[in-house]
Amino acid sequence: MPIFGRHLLIEYEGIEADRLNDLQQVAQWMRNAAEASGATIVHSKFHPFSPTGISGVVIIQESHLTIHTWPELGYAAVDIFTCGEDVDPRKACSYLEKAFNATHCDCREFPRGPIHLPERTTS
Repeated sequence: MPIFGRHLLIEYEGIEADRLNDLQQVAQWMRNAAEASGATIVHSKFHPFSPTGISGVVIIQESHLTIHTWPELGYAAVDIFTCGEDVDPRKACSYLEKAFNATHCDCREFPRGPIHLPERTTS
């Protein structure tokens, strides 16, 4: 099976609520994480929720990084999906763990790509 990309599903816990509810800081950390991985940023968009929480995305040339925060629980869920071999999504994962000052990080990696490529027929 060809591998087109790597997809990390990450759960960070034990984070101070203020860190997870600071829109500008979370947005900057996510962009910094993309850069730490070696990715090329195309666009980013972040949205605050009331009373707390943030969702956001960093679109990278190689795919994307997304985040959803629950400050009241000290929890953030992050997806990092990268294509190609020039980007290391685990560097982004490590960067965010340190930036959030998380007490726990669960990072699971999944290869992405088709299970079966259709066979071509010639006529």
